[in-house]
Amino acid sequence: MPNTRTKFIQTLTLFLPGIFLVGSNIGTGSVTTMAAAGANYGMSLLWTILISCLATAFLISIYGKFTLVTGETALQAFRKHIHPTVGIFFIVALTAAVSGSVMGVMGIISDISYEWSKGFIDGGIDAIYFAMFYITIVYIIFWGGKTKIFQRALAATVSFMGVCFIINFFIMMPPPYEIVKGLLPSVPDIPADADKNPYLVIAGMVGTTVFSGMFILRTTLVKEAGWTIVDFNHQRKDAIISASLMFLISAAIMAAAAGTIYTDPNTLGLENAVQMITLLEPLAGSVAVAIFALGIIAAGIGCMLPNLLMLPWLLCDYNNQERDMKQPKYRMMVVLIGLLGLVVPIFNARPILVMIISQALSSVLLPLTTASILYLANRKSIMKEHTNKLVANIILFVILLFSLFNSYTGLSGIGVNIDKLINPRVEETLTVPNASLETHSIKF
Repeated sequence: MPNTRTKFIQTLTLFLPGIFLVGSNIGTGSVTTMAAAGANYGMSLLWTILISCLATAFLISIYGKFTLVTGETALQAFRKHIHPTVGIFFIVALTAAVSGSVMGVMGIISDISYEWSKGFIDGGIDAIYFAMFYITIVYIIFWGGKTKIFQRALAATVSFMGVCFIINFFIMMPPPYEIVKGLLPSVPDIPADADKNPYLVIAGMVGTTVFSGMFILRTTLVKEAGWTIVDFNHQRKDAIISASLMFLISAAIMAAAAGTIYTDPNTLGLENAVQMITLLEPLAGSVAVAIFALGIIAAGIGCMLPNLLMLPWLLCDYNNQERDMKQPKYRMMVVLIGLLGLVVPIFNARPILVMIISQALSSVLLPLTTASILYLANRKSIMKEHTNKLVANIILFVILLFSLFNSYTGLSGIGVNIDKLINPRVEETLTVPNASLETHSIKF
């Protein structure tokens, strides 16, 4: 038995880099975007998750292969083989993206926790206290300063999160026919309400799944793992497992939210993450609410750690320095970025809209990420006999075209919805018609 356990732990350790990426990818941005898509459009956008995860698996693998061959991380390669400004742009853009993500993440999980706490304490516990508590947990994990500690903490969080959302899937599972039908590409009719624009939701889904920062981090994790070209097959399997877990968890979240439509045709859909609590309780009971709340809290804490590590890791990679997270300057960076998590609870912003728009904006980075690896992977002076084959180049070119279209869609949606960021959440009233053409006002 001890030998079996030891072998299992060793096998799991081999796939920690991929599991780390799942934790960084499936955060509250993914949860709220997938849940919004499911609650508003059923399973009709499941194909978007599938295509996004296929593209993610391919890009994880090809970025990993680059590091296996050259021993260089992505930022080192951008600086050395393209231009230093490209590396600097990624540092600035990704730092801005994760800063927005930290604000949205903590806003969502503190709101969820506050709403959930009302069932136990009269009036609930204020969201600011939850935000401070969760930030402290992440700081404690970070204080260890070692990548293996980060990876193991994230592996535990991902496992817990996955179990929660998969259980929720079976509780609220929509008809199997709708799940299969959702794999066929289609776009729902655009409602008058701009927040429900399916093209913006699609852009957000792609942005949160095919996230450029994940591919940059991949090269760092591969280099630190000490993998070389002889580990190519293992690296590819790790990428496939990582993307497969992303698909299963994201699809389970969408299906659980979509189940509210099929269980109650008069459901009002989802406009705010906290509404999942309201939607689930009368349909599936307090157990489903507790499972969903714990899942989204785990997702939030899980993606917070990679978000806080992003800037220090990027700087170390760009300067080709050892990643010693115990250095005071890096700890100070993490503290400052972590404090952004208090912005939403203090100023009462609209976390779900902030997150969807933030993820759609992140998709603007994808074309440059794809174009960069397309250029680098075809340089014979860098890759030697491991340059891209024709099929790989065709796939990359298709991803590049799709990313350009998605960026245009995301920016167009942001232009339409930019004024929504100014309106305070507590003052906004949403009018939604139900199946009987009556109208309901929801204030949040």
